[in-house]
Amino acid sequence: MRRNNLSDSELVALYQNGNEEAFEELVNRYKARIFTSIYLIVKDNYLAEDILQETFIKAINTIKRGKYNEEGKFLPWIMRIAHNLAVDHFRKSKRFPVVVMEDGSPVFNTVNFSEAPFETVQIQKEIQDKVRYLIQDLPDTQKQVLIMRHYMDLSFQEIADTTGVSINTALGRMRYALINLRKRMKKYKIAYDQNFYP
Repeated sequence: MRRNNLSDSELVALYQNGNEEAFEELVNRYKARIFTSIYLIVKDNYLAEDILQETFIKAINTIKRGKYNEEGKFLPWIMRIAHNLAVDHFRKSKRFPVVVMEDGSPVFNTVNFSEAPFETVQIQKEIQDKVRYLIQDLPDTQKQVLIMRHYMDLSFQEIADTTGVSINTALGRMRYALINLRKRMKKYKIAYDQNFYP
């Protein structure tokens, strides 16, 4: 039987029964996507590779201990592991994403650093620092969905699967995250895109 014709749950079951090649197929199936999602957070190839390895090691250990019970939802499960490990590093390094709206525009107007006067660059850097701080200050559930949507580029269905909530809950959290972020930006007089909200 060809492994690439098997479902994720069948491969996990084979691996649980001692078939090492079954997990290798899962790695080959999803490593590029998982790596990309990690890289989007940490912005460093070597670090992303390390976290990718750590993700698969954690997955292997969990399965071998008999703790895996995702009932056929391997991808959201392992993406959640990768996301948590990447965000842990993210928090430790105190780096926060630049949030991009649905139309591709940033929360605040960007400038070309290489051509901008020094004063403009300094002002822009201060704004970026403030926005990162405001994102950090959001409630965890709102911050999580905002980062997953705008920084990891996950669909709301993927976010719902990964966080174990309904798609309506994920959408609601995103809406409140943007509302709260806008309020905070307004309070601190940070310019925001007028198209931020319909």
